Amino acid sequence: MMKIHIKKGDMVEVLSGKDKGKRGKVSKVFLSNGKALVDGVNVVKRHTKPRPPKVPQGGILEKTLPLYVSRLMLVCPQCNKRTRVSKQVLEDGSRVKVCQQCKKEIR
Repeated sequence: MMKIHIKKGDMVEVLSGKDKGKRGKVSKVFLSNGKALVDGVNVVKRHTKPRPPKVPQGGILEKTLPLYVSRLMLVCPQCNKRTRVSKQVLEDGSRVKVCQQCKKEIR
């Protein structure tokens, strides 16, 4: 399994590819293959035939495909910059992510 620095609900920016520079919220993380689904990023058109139980009407459907986590970087909600993340242990034993730009906690 891979070590993944993002989780569901984080705001991320795409570092490379056709959607470079776009930002979006992570909707799902796949730990097994190191990919994540980001809303509004890596959207492709899929030509589908009608299949009554799942897809009652065919046509050209837009679908979001997962991206490798290595192509994504976390965006700090306080300073609104993309940043690397460090981990810090609080007094109560819980761990939080800390922005390397502004040194504030990311919850």
